[in-house]
Amino acid sequence: MNRTRPAPMRCMPRATLAIALALAGVATAVEAAPVGVEWRDSLTWQGHQARMRSDGDGWRLHPGAADAKDIAIPAQALRSRTASPLFDGLFALAQKELTQAQVESISDNAYDNGRPIPCPCFETGEKWRYVWTRDLSFAADLALARLRPERTRAALRFKLSDLRAGAPQGTYVVQDTGSGGSWPISSDRVVWFLAARGLLDAPAADADAGRFRDEVWAALTDTLAQDRQYVFDADTGLYRGETSFLDWREQSYPRWTSDDVAFLAQSFALSTNVLHYEALRLGERMARERGDARADKYARQAKALAAQIERRFWREDRGLYMSYIGTAAHPVPFEAYDLLGLSLLVESGIAPPHRARRALANYPMLDSGSPVIWPQQPGIAIYHNRAIWPFVSAYALRAARTTNDAARIDHEIRSILRGAALAGSNMENYELRTQAVHVDDGALSGPVVNSPRQLWSVAGYLQMVMEGVFGLQADGSVEPKIPTSLVPLLFGDGDRITLSMPGREVVIVRPPAGEGDLLVHGPVERDGERETVYLVPLRGAPVVEPSHLDAAAFAPASPEAPAMKRDGAHWRIDVPAGQNLYVDGVLKTRASPMASSARLDVRDARQCASLTRVHDGIESLHSPTRCVGAEVLIDGDWPRTWRAPRAGRYALSVNFRNTHGPINTGITAAVKTLVVQCDGMAEQTGTLVMPHGAALQRSSPVVVEVPKGATCRLALRDGINMSYLRHNARYTGGTGGVDGPLNSADIGALHAMPVNAAPINQKASP
Repeated sequence: MNRTRPAPMRCMPRATLAIALALAGVATAVEAAPVGVEWRDSLTWQGHQARMRSDGDGWRLHPGAADAKDIAIPAQALRSRTASPLFDGLFALAQKELTQAQVESISDNAYDNGRPIPCPCFETGEKWRYVWTRDLSFAADLALARLRPERTRAALRFKLSDLRAGAPQGTYVVQDTGSGGSWPISSDRVVWFLAARGLLDAPAADADAGRFRDEVWAALTDTLAQDRQYVFDADTGLYRGETSFLDWREQSYPRWTSDDVAFLAQSFALSTNVLHYEALRLGERMARERGDARADKYARQAKALAAQIERRFWREDRGLYMSYIGTAAHPVPFEAYDLLGLSLLVESGIAPPHRARRALANYPMLDSGSPVIWPQQPGIAIYHNRAIWPFVSAYALRAARTTNDAARIDHEIRSILRGAALAGSNMENYELRTQAVHVDDGALSGPVVNSPRQLWSVAGYLQMVMEGVFGLQADGSVEPKIPTSLVPLLFGDGDRITLSMPGREVVIVRPPAGEGDLLVHGPVERDGERETVYLVPLRGAPVVEPSHLDAAAFAPASPEAPAMKRDGAHWRIDVPAGQNLYVDGVLKTRASPMASSARLDVRDARQCASLTRVHDGIESLHSPTRCVGAEVLIDGDWPRTWRAPRAGRYALSVNFRNTHGPINTGITAAVKTLVVQCDGMAEQTGTLVMPHGAALQRSSPVVVEVPKGATCRLALRDGINMSYLRHNARYTGGTGGVDGPLNSADIGALHAMPVNAAPINQKASP
């Protein structure tokens, strides 16, 4: 159920892999990537060498310190013919590993107690015999939908479900992993549609493809509606929830979220919002194809969401898009950036071209590869932190092609190739500096979870060859963008490279002499099944300055929450030396060498504050937030009655404790609809999200308008969580599965806090 976010100490034994490289310790320096002849049949990296040679109808790989591996060429395989046996042999390896991932049943201890479940689909990796929505979808988007469309459809179908209880009935995508009880704390299940869109253009005569289109449309409309109701925040115009893929809290979020995930449920992530944007665009496309009136609604929602993404996540001082920002109550910027979110944003077209180029160039990298997050977090074991993930590198390669960034194209291709060559498999992740599958660093050793032939890494290698080098696009067109720095590796002394596929052959011909940084498609010749593309230098490409940030740099640790002390008509906040103070989402006092204090007027309306620490020009992640205001506690049985002391907007939230599952997984986050009926006003509703956790927590708030002196009746209705899905009737990893849906928490006092008379920004349309 939760393969990517176990507690570090419990998972340490899984980090010792059979093919682990003998790379001990963290290197203090990185070697420059060798060019030319060495990369053709061998490469050397930090004292380890990988070699490849042709072996009759296959290849023989000597990967670093691991045993030699024979690579037979699978039947109906695609074949690349370049000057590099290493490049071509690893392409064959990726196809072999894709074949190994094709199974007729899957299993995981969290489902049916580990018994096999029939599914003609893909398993996630050598160590992971199940199918997860996120892994499958990114892998399908990168390569599987193109190479194995029938099996990809079957696998995607496995992640759809109707409801066994609750309403409205429909078809929904399963959020099968996530913090604090899964959805809606983690809300990136819409990544499923990123995969599905690559399967919608199958020939009309394919009956199964036609059925699949209908299933996509049903799941799309129902899932979009459900997320709009429970995850969308009208005040900010964004969707709430955890970052996609980066779902092990303390790896990339403040350390204090390891025990308190309520913040994740209320914050806003770049990657998750871009995925919702892409789902809305697909909704618009499919609605127009079907003549459905919802097309204009989806178009408006996508346009509004794109505007808010561009506005809220851009950080001008860094020239980067933030990985996530704070809550609607305290929408602070974070010194947190992630490569997947940025790459998805660039590819989506939301970012203006000049910002897309600048942001991708500013994202730091080492010769080993690009870190999945920046800056690195102190005291955290290697996993997302201090790591390279090949599938993310593949998305960065796509983004670099979009911005014509020749240096980054070269960089990501070499990183993907080197990792597979040295490990002898397409591993899930690598340590950042060494690109090793495991590094001993005491309690911080890692990556703490890893597996050979991880599905999205396999797909990343395949994508790197087919799209990254040969330029094969989803629509079948060929648009190569090859840096001149890769010409010696790929072409050697020859003038052409070839990709052979069943019924088609693509030949790329380089110009006589290198000119410029990037070679792109020029004239095209077609002769039967053969398509020959002649490369030409890209003229007038924008100059992009590379990043000067240290990719391995650490952020300082987050400080403690600010103390807000009443001092007559003011609140006094002591600010330690070297710390920034933020109030209501805005920087109020900048870090200085001396301690200081700030004062806020005492007001009825809510005021929220947090602190960050600054060291060597890098800002820490935020402390916990503290809020003050004229708060009222409302106790008693439900429904509860409350008489507002004055007119205005109030944030209503509840104390709760949800002990129905562990804090890092499960399907029983409690989701309730708060119904507010005040005298003389229409009914108002909103969502209270209550994630797993042993401690007493505060739910997400619902903001309502209340007239002066009105008496309001407050009631709760059941919402929806993942335990309601029929798919989870087989869930045996915790509560809410075989024992039936579970959507409850121990709910205490209700808090009513007056907030500003108007939202921080204009409300978005529903």
